[in-house]
Amino acid sequence: MPGNTHHCFNYIELPATDLKAMKSFYGSVFGWTFQDWGKTYVAIHGAGVDGGFDADTIRKPSKDGALIVLNSTDLEGSLQAVKSAGAEISVPIFSFPGGRRFHFIDPSGNELAVWTMADI
Repeated sequence: MPGNTHHCFNYIELPATDLKAMKSFYGSVFGWTFQDWGKTYVAIHGAGVDGGFDADTIRKPSKDGALIVLNSTDLEGSLQAVKSAGAEISVPIFSFPGGRRFHFIDPSGNELAVWTMADI
């Protein structure tokens, strides 16, 4: 049971300034679905790890916190979807040993990345 595995990632929570914009962005780009829990919290479904958007936190969105990296089997397609949804590309696609990735800023100001494994 993944949620009960000792020391595994269990939940990822992003601070949010606009829940509607966050749901629209992540739903259109990555196909995630959501469940509202009151006026200030939204649970994320379909992202591989449970998570949520929290608009009632003292934590602020940041480009300097932990970097959440999402997987893609079509990096260029993911880049176009992120751009089409209006996100800022903070780091263009670059290569590194083992893969390629880019970074973007979401509607609340959080920086995330999308990567793909290098062809072997």
